[in-house]
Amino acid sequence: MRGVVFDGERAEVADDLEIRDPGPGEVLVAVAAAGLCHSDLSVIDGTIPFPVPVVLGHEGAGVVEAVGPGVTHVAPGDHVSMSTLANCGACAECDRGRPTMCRRAIGRPERPFSRAGEPLYQFASNSAFAERTLVKAVQAVRIPREIPLTSAALIGCGVLTGVGAVLNRAKVAVGDTVVVIGAGGIGLNVLQGARLAGASTIVAVDTNPAKEQTARLFGATHFLTAMEGVRELLPDGAQHVFECVGHTGLVRQAIDLLDRHGQAVLLGMPAPTAEATFLPAAMFLDKSILGCRYGSSRPQRDIALYARLYGEGRLLLDELVTEVYPVEDFAKAADDAEQGRVARGVLTF
Repeated sequence: MRGVVFDGERAEVADDLEIRDPGPGEVLVAVAAAGLCHSDLSVIDGTIPFPVPVVLGHEGAGVVEAVGPGVTHVAPGDHVSMSTLANCGACAECDRGRPTMCRRAIGRPERPFSRAGEPLYQFASNSAFAERTLVKAVQAVRIPREIPLTSAALIGCGVLTGVGAVLNRAKVAVGDTVVVIGAGGIGLNVLQGARLAGASTIVAVDTNPAKEQTARLFGATHFLTAMEGVRELLPDGAQHVFECVGHTGLVRQAIDLLDRHGQAVLLGMPAPTAEATFLPAAMFLDKSILGCRYGSSRPQRDIALYARLYGEGRLLLDELVTEVYPVEDFAKAADDAEQGRVARGVLTF
């Protein structure tokens, strides 16, 4: 079985992976497509510490091949989009409707894969860069067969994170003003989340002018290549500023752009030890800084919702897919992502 394995020094496409059969409450998925997210690259460059060797990938869709005992909501042959969230469903956070905060799932990677007898870790409870993967039943969400799996793959991370940050965490309201820093895969989904929420002014900021057309397609009413122009458009500041890059200097600028009662939502992933600074006095006008994990999503609800919005023509998925690569071209896909040549590259099996 093929898959992308990172051993702590380099990532390679292996063809000798094995995976165990599904146990109780598990689903074996034949992966058809998987989006290449910067979180995968962050494992390779060390920004996200993770035990190795590990099978990478966490944004995928495919067809159910087998289910373990107790799984009833999906069956072999179903098309599914997979979330990265293996929540237990029974702890206090899950019971409060906050599965992204499940204490029994975060930081407890399993090892369902093996290679030459050596167990390999699963990244983000998902490992979508493999021909087959095992996920918890709660991670497999049935989707209509009409959705191309290359597009459906992106729901499980980029769409949940970006759109969810707008609708679930920031709760952007009709008529609000929004600034999105970074028009990559996550930023584009924040833009379309703001559009869905009915924001009146949606400003995309990205240093790459080539991203303007796509940013406007997803919902940007204005596009800037520098932060300095935001105040000309919004003299009083913005009600919501989303930092989607993970740069500590941009965190400070996001805070500085807030209007009274405004909130800065941090989505970009800086290094674990990175520190950002801001002026506490600037916060006394009821401003807020919000962290956001995985769009504060409830995947079984939200993936089904976004699939329905796609079917209604209100949510863009196909337009996120810039390039499709066979898994053997992982190195090229990774380089294209690093250089910002794609909104999302998708690996296929």
